[in-house]
Amino acid sequence: MTIEINLLPWREEQRARRSKRFYVTLGLAALLGLGGGYGMTWYYQEEAEAQRQRNAHIEAQSRQLDSAIREISELEQIREQMLEQVRVFTELQNGRTQTVQVMNDLTDSLVDGVYYTQLNRQGDTLRLAGRAENNRQVSDQLRALEAAPYLSEPMLSEVEAQEGSEQRSFSLSMSQQAPDEAQEVDAAGDGEAAAGDNGEGA
Repeated sequence: MTIEINLLPWREEQRARRSKRFYVTLGLAALLGLGGGYGMTWYYQEEAEAQRQRNAHIEAQSRQLDSAIREISELEQIREQMLEQVRVFTELQNGRTQTVQVMNDLTDSLVDGVYYTQLNRQGDTLRLAGRAENNRQVSDQLRALEAAPYLSEPMLSEVEAQEGSEQRSFSLSMSQQAPDEAQEVDAAGDGEAAAGDNGEGA
């Protein structure tokens, strides 16, 4: 007795199962590919957005820094202008004070019988013209000017006798001292005077 087995249905089923697994695997691979592609696309988009945000933040900080630098530059200019104004004001104030001090010295040191006819100033140099009753008064006037706190180095440049009179016309020049220099001279003079008094006392 011969047993016959029909293998066709089994082979067909096996072929069908294999086809199904193939298509399922292909579908899964396609889904994974799509998912991976979408994921990579999303990742790069997020990175690009993050980079844009970082760039925007850097640009904003850069603009703020530029603005701060401009403000600092403007403040420096204002500071320089204010310092220049203070310097000019100080020079003017010192000039006024020094002029008053010089005029006081000229007035206080004036010897009896002497008067000035002309006064010129160029920088720190003063030029005087005047008249005296005799040569002795001219010499006394030079010594008085030399002792004045804010005047120094008086130099007689010309002495002329007035025709038909004993009066003398004279011209001289001198330098004016700054207040701090005058104070140093006064301090030195006080020190010498004190030393002289101590020597006499000994």
